[in-house]
Amino acid sequence: MAALPVPLNVHAQQQATLARPVDSAPAPLPVPNPTKSFWIDTPGANPLAKEGSQGPLTADADIAIIGSGISGVSAAYHFSRLLAESGDTSKPLKIIILEARDFCSGATGRNGGHLTAAAFEEFTAYSTSFGTDEAIRAIALEKRTVSEIVNLVKQTGNETALDLVSGGRVNLLFTEPEVVQAKLDFEAAKAAGIDVSHVDFLTKEQVEKEYGASYPAFRTPGYNIWPLKLVTHLYNLGKTTGENSSTSSLHLHTNTPVTAIAAISDATSARRWNLITPRGPIAASYVLHATNAYASHLLPHLRGPSGIVPVRGQIIATRAAVSEQILTRSAFTGNEGFEYWFPRPLEPGQTNPLVILGGGREATKPTFELYVTDDSTVNSAVGDALRKFLPVVFPGKYEDNKEPEMEWSGIMGFTKTGDPFVGPIIDRANPESTAYAGQYISAGFTGHGMPRTFSCAEAVAQMMVADIQGKEWSIPEWLPRHHLTENRLGE
Repeated sequence: MAALPVPLNVHAQQQATLARPVDSAPAPLPVPNPTKSFWIDTPGANPLAKEGSQGPLTADADIAIIGSGISGVSAAYHFSRLLAESGDTSKPLKIIILEARDFCSGATGRNGGHLTAAAFEEFTAYSTSFGTDEAIRAIALEKRTVSEIVNLVKQTGNETALDLVSGGRVNLLFTEPEVVQAKLDFEAAKAAGIDVSHVDFLTKEQVEKEYGASYPAFRTPGYNIWPLKLVTHLYNLGKTTGENSSTSSLHLHTNTPVTAIAAISDATSARRWNLITPRGPIAASYVLHATNAYASHLLPHLRGPSGIVPVRGQIIATRAAVSEQILTRSAFTGNEGFEYWFPRPLEPGQTNPLVILGGGREATKPTFELYVTDDSTVNSAVGDALRKFLPVVFPGKYEDNKEPEMEWSGIMGFTKTGDPFVGPIIDRANPESTAYAGQYISAGFTGHGMPRTFSCAEAVAQMMVADIQGKEWSIPEWLPRHHLTENRLGE
């Protein structure tokens, strides 16, 4: 068996590098000329790309959301839904989404397209760090998020339009330490009461027979989806919900970067914050930072390992050498999650699937592409590893030395614990200060946003609507308490 083109068992090394104190500068704005992504640049895939980039600017809003990826647009959807459910039409709220580049052109429009909840992975490590109850909630959050998204897509009859595929996911275990850890996590989760009946452990021989790879594995239910199309669908649902209920209006301005946020000192103003953009200021009462890797651009205290670290990911779209029937429709992950891939549904006239493969960052160790914010280029070392990866893992199913049909990069936002920041912005130097009153965040998903962002956005939307309406917010049982900004002050 040929050697894998990536280093193995280096996740702990990445974590040590991520946690190392670094005097880093705040993140810049996204570069204006990113690489072309399959999800974004396929013709017709992004009808909202330039929405609101020309013409009058919405200069006043009750709620301003910065970022049009899955976090920001999920929040807009939840705002519209929550307000519609309240039924208060006396003062419809104005909601605005601001995006520095084209619509959904950040990490969401550049990811791997997976929508799969963790079944038990990292359960022992999470339990050790935050307790068993928190580890149970971390699993519950992901299962709930996937279920909510899948149900929403099905209820609106959009499975085909959004390329929702239920192919399951196979987690290949390349080394014995991975096998041992997977079984420890499985048993710990099972002992804690988590339902793991849907998990199948596969021997090397079973994997070879079913999939053509000579490694043990475990298999779980899972989905794949076209992320940008999902976000577009959520935006349209949110806009329609607000309009039909007369409880809110939703506005989108792309290519409108927020360069600064300043407090409004005029006591007669109904708004608290001025969002500065090249097109003019926008006054808002509430602000939601859904900027992920770029959060520290406007919130400098979130730079470095105590906050959110930008990390460049890289993906290729490559054609398999065999049919879908032979390849199967299963998604895969391997090497402690560094690599992840799945075959796309066949387009008319195609016989062999296009496979979306991400990963390869470990080929750059010890840097792992940490603190890289430029997605206008790709890393040649990462690209070389990705090109060699699938032909080695699945002998005969992918051509050696085959150039991908597309290759792109995107900037993820990592935290040293892997958990996002969810809740009101808090001044760490003075937690009792009201310096950020009305500003909230949902960001830092560490390359694992698809099964978490939608529900985290719901939680932060609930907080903000409760504050607007003068009500008390009750934390959902499925939300890990460690995600909350009030519980992250010591990091």
